[in-house]
Amino acid sequence: AWRWPDVLWAFLVVGPIILVGIRDLTQKDRTLLRIYPVLGHGRFLMEGIRPEIQQYFVESNTDGSPFSREERSLVYQRAKGVRDTLPFGTLRDVYRSGYEWMCHSLAPLDAPHEEPRIRVGGPDCLLPYAASVFNVSAMSFGSLSKNAILALNHGAKQGGFAHNTGEGGLSPYHLKPGGDLIWQIGTGYFGCRDGDGHFSAEAFARRAATPAVKMIEIKLSQGAKPGHGGILPAKKLTHEIAAIRGVPMGRDVVSPPAHSTFATPEGLLHFVAKLRDLSGGKPIGFKLCVGERYQFLAICKAMLTTGIAPDFITVDGAEGGTGAAPVEFSNSVGTPLADGLVFVHNALTGFGLRHRIRIIASGRLASGFDIFRSLALGADMCNSARGMMLALGCIQARACDTNECPVGVATQDPVRSAALDVPLKADRADRYHRETVKSFLHLLGAAGMRSSGEIRPRHVKRRISDHESRHFGEIYAFLEPDVLRDEATVPLAYREAWHMADPSHF
Repeated sequence: AWRWPDVLWAFLVVGPIILVGIRDLTQKDRTLLRIYPVLGHGRFLMEGIRPEIQQYFVESNTDGSPFSREERSLVYQRAKGVRDTLPFGTLRDVYRSGYEWMCHSLAPLDAPHEEPRIRVGGPDCLLPYAASVFNVSAMSFGSLSKNAILALNHGAKQGGFAHNTGEGGLSPYHLKPGGDLIWQIGTGYFGCRDGDGHFSAEAFARRAATPAVKMIEIKLSQGAKPGHGGILPAKKLTHEIAAIRGVPMGRDVVSPPAHSTFATPEGLLHFVAKLRDLSGGKPIGFKLCVGERYQFLAICKAMLTTGIAPDFITVDGAEGGTGAAPVEFSNSVGTPLADGLVFVHNALTGFGLRHRIRIIASGRLASGFDIFRSLALGADMCNSARGMMLALGCIQARACDTNECPVGVATQDPVRSAALDVPLKADRADRYHRETVKSFLHLLGAAGMRSSGEIRPRHVKRRISDHESRHFGEIYAFLEPDVLRDEATVPLAYREAWHMADPSHF
C-alpha cells in the first residue's frame, strides 16, 4: 500500500515534469515543445552548449546543404527580435579559400531610410509590380502545411513583400491573408490544368485575375532537382491538396520533367506572351537553374526573333531548394547560383536585353550580405525559401518528405500543423524580412552608396588561395552590351555555345 511519504516523494519527482508538460502544451512560442512536451527541451539543452561547439559547426558545414549553425542563429535571432550582434570578431577563417567580404568606403553614409522597390514589368507589361528586394521563394501548399502558408502570407502582407506560391497552385491559405503573390506555373499546371493534366487557358485566366496575384512565374527547373519534376509524396497528399491540384489520391504526385505546352525556345516565349495576355498584362517570367549554356542563349536569340521577352527571370542555384529530391540531383546536377547569375546577366547584356528584364536570385540566401553579394553578381532582387522556413521555426530536421516535421512547418499531419501558431510565426517572418533588409541597407551605407543600383562586381571580394584574393570583376568576365548580337563580336568563351544556340530547338 502507498504511504503518504511515498506519495509526496512521487509528487516531488513527477509533479514538476507534469507542470512543464502543461506549460509546453499551452505556450505558443516554440512549436517543437507543443508537439514534444518535456522531451523537446533536450534539443534546446544541446543548443545551449554553444560557445565550445559553434566554431566546429560553422567550419564543418561547407557542403551547401543545411544552413550552418551561424546562419540558423542569425535567422532565429532576427525573426524573434533578439539582438544579433557578435562579440570577439568573426567566427569565420578569413584566410580560408572561398571567404568573401564586401569592400566598405572610407566615406560611409547613413543607411538609406526606405527599402528599395524594384519595378518588374517590361514595355509589354500593362500591370508592373513594385517588388521588395527580398521575398519568399517558391514553396507549395502540400510541401508546407496550411498554417505555414498562412503565416508566410500574413507576414508578406504585414511587411509588403511578395510570396511565391510554388508549383502546387493557388490555395485558400495563399489567398485568405491578402499578401502579394507570385503564382508559379510548373509542368503539372496545378490550378490551371484540364482533366488530362494539360494547360487550361480558361482556368489560368480565371485564377490569374485574382487581385493578390501580382506576377506569374513559369518554372522550367529548380535548384533542388534541375531536370526532374517536383515531388509530393503520397503520405503528404490530402483530399484538400488533391482537389486543389486536380490529382488522384493514393500515389506520389510527380510533375513531368518538361512542359507539354511548348518544346522550343520560341515556344516558351509565345507561352510567355499568351500568359501575359490572359492575365490582363501582369508581369510574366520564368525560373530556371542554369544547365546547358547554349540552351539559354537559344532563348535569348528567340527573344530577338519573336520580339517577345519575359519581364523577369529567376535564377535558382544548385545549392538551393527546400523540396525533397534524389541525392544525385541535389549533389551533382545544376549550376551554382554565382555562376548562373553571372551567365544569365551576361547573356542578357550581350544580346542587348538586360535593361528590360529583371533578374531574381534564389538559392541559399539568408542575410543582408547575401543580398548585396547577389546584386554584385547581376541580380536585381532576391528570394529566400530556407531562411523564411527557419523564421517559422524550422530546425532542419530534414524530415520534410516523411510528413513528420517536428515543428509543423513541412507536414500535413493535422496535429503537428495546428501546433504552429499563425499570428506569432507571421510576425516572425515579417520581422526577419524587415531586419534582413535593414541589414542590407546598412551595408549600402557602409559602402558609401545611396541605392542598390550602385553596387558593382568590384564591391565584393573572394579569397581564392591562402595568399591571394580578387573582386568579382576580376574573377568573372562581364560582357559589354550587344557583343552577342553579331557573330563577329562574340567572345571566345561564348563562341561554341553561341553557334549551337538555335531559337527553334532546345
